[in-house]
Amino acid sequence: MMKKSKSFLALLLGVGIAGHSLAQQSLVERQQFVDIKSVIENVEYDIRYATSNNFVGERIDGYLASKCLIHRDAMSSLRDIVNELAKQDLRLKFFDCYRPEKAVAHFMSWANDLSDTKTKADYYPNLDKSALVGPYIAERSGHSRGFTVDLTLVRKDGSGQYVELDMGSSYDLFDPLSNTDNPGINASQRKNRQLLKTVMESHGFAAYNMEWWHFTYRDMTTQQKQQYYDFDVN
Repeated sequence: MMKKSKSFLALLLGVGIAGHSLAQQSLVERQQFVDIKSVIENVEYDIRYATSNNFVGERIDGYLASKCLIHRDAMSSLRDIVNELAKQDLRLKFFDCYRPEKAVAHFMSWANDLSDTKTKADYYPNLDKSALVGPYIAERSGHSRGFTVDLTLVRKDGSGQYVELDMGSSYDLFDPLSNTDNPGINASQRKNRQLLKTVMESHGFAAYNMEWWHFTYRDMTTQQKQQYYDFDVN
């Protein structure tokens, strides 16, 4: 009986130590990231995955707060972008930044449930849901490395509110219309997309041409390119 009790206690201690180690690892990882708004005040947030206003139709796993986290190594370039845009009375509006791997798994679970089409009209009206995995939804996302952002441009209107520039399609619209160089958009929309792309690329962010809102910081180390994270956004 004593041997069993000791074994059980050792098991509990082992689980406790392992849980503590994971928590410590998560804390260390989190410390490499910063909430953009805590450093740069003149930016806007619309963190869709912390709400039900997204293509899944519910809050996404791992989003416990409406924050936009990014790796500290990319912050200097973001600050330069914000300062440049301020000269044109423009701001960045962020939809998403760091994305936990558990959130990516949530996306994949939704994408594989072909019976759930309640958001089709708003997010993929011209595509079958079965076509989303691959070009739009993947088993692993660059967002989970902490160097990718989804964003747009906003300008203050007469009432003092920051209003999104017309980009020709809404955020997370899974459709060729969201391709940066889609020929179906008008001249003004093309100009707005090009403005966003130009300012982001001039400060080290590479565009993803299937989605006009999606940019990844290029200056990553080899280790950073291989590192994916799963701590919560909180």
